[in-house]
Amino acid sequence: MIWGVLQFPGSCDERDALNACLIAERSLNSRDGTGGALSSTRNVVEDPTGTVFEPSEQSGVGHGADDVSGRGGGLSDSAPSSRLVWHEETDLSGLDGIVVPGGFSYGDYLRAGAIARFSPAMTSVARFAANGGPVLGICNGFQVLCESGLLPGALLTNERTRFICRQGDLVVGEADSPFLAGYEAGQTISVPFKHQSGRFFAPPELLEQIEADNQVAFRYASGQNPNGSLNDIAGVTNEAGNVLGLMPHPEHAVEAFSGSTDGLALFQGPALTTAGAGA
Repeated sequence: MIWGVLQFPGSCDERDALNACLIAERSLNSRDGTGGALSSTRNVVEDPTGTVFEPSEQSGVGHGADDVSGRGGGLSDSAPSSRLVWHEETDLSGLDGIVVPGGFSYGDYLRAGAIARFSPAMTSVARFAANGGPVLGICNGFQVLCESGLLPGALLTNERTRFICRQGDLVVGEADSPFLAGYEAGQTISVPFKHQSGRFFAPPELLEQIEADNQVAFRYASGQNPNGSLNDIAGVTNEAGNVLGLMPHPEHAVEAFSGSTDGLALFQGPALTTAGAGA
């Protein structure tokens, strides 16, 4: 499963999302499925803007991935692998899935996600989604997908207008989506919450339709709604189920050292669904 992770000016979580994609990719390629083939070696890599960076403990990038260019961990040097996609890039060929990550694209000027939706890459993402390709939006990425019309509803400022940052619980919804293939409906998972504009809103008729069509992917666990989201909604899908957005951060819950690996299945789901269909 080769992922493309969008990178916008001002965004800051794309490399964490890429790391999660690579861990999922390698865990599915490892013999025991646990990602045990990963090493802790860190290498210098280059992103699409030409900036050279080195994954470090301080940045939270690259943990468990020995080379974010995709080599190592049981993959051959020539194997295609998940990569960053600069916002001006429009060629998504060779990619099996897209992640629109969190992180204040364009500084959240005007409105969170309102400018990023006009990026050239998003036109290609819309086509990719229309053709059935899996698209995952996390936090700011969820906002971008809603602004783009790829997901229903909108994300408003938190009820108490404060930025929240804490570990919390989600309950997996009834949505039929490849991203949820590794979960059971009703299952509780633990992932970090960190946002200031995460309050899910939809007009009554749209909210009723979302519920009736089983488009709720995740809800905040009882008593843990941090932002006033209607019906405790933390994530939704489109009608087809191939586009999913959520405000919490599953990419920060893919390795045991972080306290939870509950987010990893979200990145593995589309590949598991494809494998099952081909079995």
